[in-house]
Amino acid sequence: MNERVDRNTLAGDVRLGIVGCGNVLDLFYLASVPQIRGLRVAAVADADRDRAQRASDQIPGSTALELDELLESPEVDVVLNLTTPASHHEVSLAAVRAGKHVYSEKPLATSIDLAQEILGAADAAKVRVGCAPDTVLGTGVQTARRFIEDGLLGTPTAASASLLLPGHELWHPNPDFYYLPGGGPVLDMGPYYLTALFHLLGPITEVQAMSSRPQLTRTIRSGPRAGQVIPVQIDTHVSSLLRHSNGALSTLTISFDAPNTRTPFIEVHGTAGSLSIPDPDQFHGPVEISTERQGSWTELPVSAGYLQSRRGAGLADMLYAIDNEQPHRANGDIAYHVLEVMTAISRSADTGRLVTINTCPRRPPLVPLVPVPAVSGRRAQEVQREN
Repeated sequence: MNERVDRNTLAGDVRLGIVGCGNVLDLFYLASVPQIRGLRVAAVADADRDRAQRASDQIPGSTALELDELLESPEVDVVLNLTTPASHHEVSLAAVRAGKHVYSEKPLATSIDLAQEILGAADAAKVRVGCAPDTVLGTGVQTARRFIEDGLLGTPTAASASLLLPGHELWHPNPDFYYLPGGGPVLDMGPYYLTALFHLLGPITEVQAMSSRPQLTRTIRSGPRAGQVIPVQIDTHVSSLLRHSNGALSTLTISFDAPNTRTPFIEVHGTAGSLSIPDPDQFHGPVEISTERQGSWTELPVSAGYLQSRRGAGLADMLYAIDNEQPHRANGDIAYHVLEVMTAISRSADTGRLVTINTCPRRPPLVPLVPVPAVSGRRAQEVQREN
């Protein structure tokens, strides 16, 4: 542990401020982000000051601050926004206006207008915006993408993606926001699947969807509020049809109303074969192929993606790209596109109409089969001084 603290005191490290010290930090980032080479967690902040202090106690070398103190601190180069979705816009906008690079949990915001405001402010301040999910940069989706691009499937024609869950009230002690406007299965879990489909097949151009709300209330099953009934104010089962720019059609079903399922996470089909792709909420997993000649499924060798990656790989990729003055992969343009698709799904479900997607971001380069990159902090700190 002392060796880790000593390494974190290096002056060249990128200095990170984490905003939001709840379940997302505890479950996904607390163990992984402090291990990114060249990164030092300098400060944490949360609306609950006691929770921020508990997080600081677990991260050597960090200090618990108020949000405005963290954003004004010259000891913070980049902000990791782990607040609830309803707060993503407020925190990310304040961060970029303070001249900080920001990497946000998904979604980028709860509406495309709010997301556009973040990206516009970042352009004005000449800082970067990154956004989860970064799971698509692992060996699962990237290996599948490589074999699609190598032509193993022939011409891609279709994909199916499915996530069927019983609901977050089974495990989350405060699941209310999942069932309020700004929550729901599409905004919560859709980014994983839509970002994976984007990497595999390219941008989405049209959306048609239907949705339902089978349950009007939910009962919390864990934590101090167990037994409390909460209202459901949004649709919780959504099915959509997506057209990609290459002509392929995808179907996406996401639900908080399914007790169990055997459906695959993602399958991509082409004129010469089909690929089975692992859970896009995870970085790794087997990629399998079946061709019209084989009939059976064969696991393909791991061929692309960040090795042994965990949450924060997208942040590391962004900081490495800043150091090397090149685009980063988990970028704001892709997050904005995915958000536009998600809001279009909701609008189509509400109106029954086909919705056209206006954004068409470039797919980032394939991730080579390498470890998550180390970062130096040189350019991040130069930008901080310029601002």
